[in-house]
Amino acid sequence: MAKIYYDLDADLEVIKEEKTVAVIGYGNQGRAQALNMRDSGLDIILGLRVGGASWDRAKADGFEPYTIEEAAEKGDIIHMLIPDIEQPAVYRTQITSHMKEGKALGFSHGFNIHFKQIVPPPHVDVIMIAPKSPGKGLRDAYVNGFGVPALIAVAQDYSGRGKDLALAMSKAMGCTRAGVLETTFKEETETDLFGEQSVLVGGLISLITKGFEVLVKEGYQPELAYFEVCNEMKLIMDLVYKSGFTGMLKAVSDTAKYGGLTVGPKVVDEHVRENMKKILKDIQSGKFAEEWAGNLEKSKAKLNALMREVPEHKIEEVGRFIRKMAGIEK
Repeated sequence: MAKIYYDLDADLEVIKEEKTVAVIGYGNQGRAQALNMRDSGLDIILGLRVGGASWDRAKADGFEPYTIEEAAEKGDIIHMLIPDIEQPAVYRTQITSHMKEGKALGFSHGFNIHFKQIVPPPHVDVIMIAPKSPGKGLRDAYVNGFGVPALIAVAQDYSGRGKDLALAMSKAMGCTRAGVLETTFKEETETDLFGEQSVLVGGLISLITKGFEVLVKEGYQPELAYFEVCNEMKLIMDLVYKSGFTGMLKAVSDTAKYGGLTVGPKVVDEHVRENMKKILKDIQSGKFAEEWAGNLEKSKAKLNALMREVPEHKIEEVGRFIRKMAGIEK
């Protein structure tokens, strides 16, 4: 079982005493984490690209942002919250020279450390605090007096207090109110990538799209197909999120229970399990990391091409119509 930490297990004074946290980036996670930690009494500075949209937003939120280099120099904990794919170049050109003995390098995803895209010097702590929520959810939960669960990990513990630092930052973000699970950079990275690829993003899009295509090809109205394979997916997932599979099944009809439990395994069958194992092996071996991060120009061009195809699918046209009809999309 996972080790879980709560408020009483974390001490903000570990950071409050003498440490400045330099948050690099002010996007989805950067803004939420920085605001929560500042509101908890930590000394927070921001390292941002001069002239970027986040610079003005940070100033509007009461920060006086620094350049990334300036923040890296001033910060005792440099917390990397710019996109994963941008981190290695920014680290090499603007941060590495400021990683003095006794500092700490923080992340919210283990990708670049685990796959050695960033290799910190041996005289610093390397820690991870990964809230399990988008930034808005993290901020909203904190403002409402609670928090979201998070993961912590220590990849390098030069000071001997790496876990204490990670727990203190988690507490400052509000996460120890809900519970913080201890993991490793390897486990967080590999499970996160697997979930994204095989279930949450890749698997979900493929399952919905194929269901839509089957119905439409057999002559059913596209609008009805969209309702049945996509629109209602959200309703089912809300039930699962709130009360698990058991609660969801109790909320649907007996016909849905019987058909779902008997037919579902025929669709997502053992072939799918074997495909998932292959996906996991590619992640574990570093094959996916090499494909994605090994040649950025090539992989970004491929991503852009794939993204251009998505809006062209019939399900997107129908989806826009249904969402407007329902008042979800303007």
